[in-house]
Amino acid sequence: MTGSVPLHLEVGRGAVLDGDLVLPPEPRGIVAFAHGSGSSRHSPRNRAVARVLQEAGLGTLLFDLLTGEEERTDVVTAELRFDIPLLAGRLVAAVDRLGARPDTAGAPLGLFGASTGAAAALTAAAERPDAVRAVVSRGGRPDLAGQALGRVRPPVLLVVGGLDTEVLRLNEQAAEALSAPCTLRVVPGAGHLFEEPGTLAEAATSARDFFLSTLPGPIGA
Repeated sequence: MTGSVPLHLEVGRGAVLDGDLVLPPEPRGIVAFAHGSGSSRHSPRNRAVARVLQEAGLGTLLFDLLTGEEERTDVVTAELRFDIPLLAGRLVAAVDRLGARPDTAGAPLGLFGASTGAAAALTAAAERPDAVRAVVSRGGRPDLAGQALGRVRPPVLLVVGGLDTEVLRLNEQAAEALSAPCTLRVVPGAGHLFEEPGTLAEAATSARDFFLSTLPGPIGA
């Protein structure tokens, strides 16, 4: 596994987002992460999941969905974290960037979204159906993707804590609205943030197994 490579994503109107790209020598695929409300690429939970994926031979990209200035504004207003079109557009920019880089262009791509980032991931998958091969949501709000749910083509895994009853209900509704193949995985004893012992590891393992089963093999295989 290579070390983390800084990545700077230009997303229009002068906005540049910072990211961390980790690639194994021959990635079995690459997973781009969309963090949740009020978080960033430094999310300890997403980074814990990323390590599990990296150990399985998958590359990962964790990046900020908001600029520093936008984050400072969002701390006060909390409005940008729920701007799904904005967040999805930036995830689409990341998908396009990965498709254009020489070291990542040949790798199959998956998306991993947490909280509101799940809606951004599903919307981005609907916008780039030929690029995105799989989507995983952890404790997500897929319902916020709205009408985009009906346009998602790649298989979807929704991982929800058994104690997160309201979010579980919203995920069940979103699963019915999805036209793509969908699996709902409930982690017993887990709350919204998967802070209970062993629950985040279970969610990460579910995500790893799903990506390994839905993304093709190594480049050139």
